[in-house]
Amino acid sequence: MSNRITYFAIVGRGASLDRPLGLVRRLEHDDGPEDESMRKDLSWQRTPVIVEWEHGSYDNELVEVSHEQASRIVQYFREKFAREREQEQEQGPAS
Repeated sequence: MSNRITYFAIVGRGASLDRPLGLVRRLEHDDGPEDESMRKDLSWQRTPVIVEWEHGSYDNELVEVSHEQASRIVQYFREKFAREREQEQEQGPAS
């Protein structure tokens, strides 16, 4: 059972908390942490990003954010990905 969830916004290369590159989270379990990143379909998948960042081998910066801020980031990506899908549909299939 998950006891705690910590969210991190991925920033760097011109990204900010309002317009991050991505969102990752750490789920704290009794048997250790599980790290996940948000995908384009808004589902979560395992990721090494947080561990890489902790060891200094990740190019971007992670900034811990509140659950409220994480919800706003999810909404930002929901709208961003919806716009991208609409644009892809308008352009039609690639030739």
